[in-house]
Amino acid sequence: MEYTLVFHPLAEAEYTESFLWYEKQLKGLGERFEQSVEKKLNQIVSKPLLFPKKKSVFREVKVGAFPYMIVYYVSERQKMVFISSIFHTSRSPKKKFRRKKPG
Repeated sequence: MEYTLVFHPLAEAEYTESFLWYEKQLKGLGERFEQSVEKKLNQIVSKPLLFPKKKSVFREVKVGAFPYMIVYYVSERQKMVFISSIFHTSRSPKKKFRRKKPG
């Protein structure tokens, strides 16, 4: 059974901003970034426990050749994967695990 995928609003904004930045640098590069992210998201949804926990409930996985990590946690009870951040690896790692489910 696949899990439902839910994005934190800031993670969704990070994803969109990153896509647009790459697309502005080189036409088609944003699409390659998106394909890499979507490939990892599909893996996460189908096997959410595949990637290791890094801190507390948070798990992370690298996005292909791009300098990004997808930070997420899993609610087994709700069958939900919550994307906390699409995190650029040049940012302070201390900020990686701060977002919880809104509300």
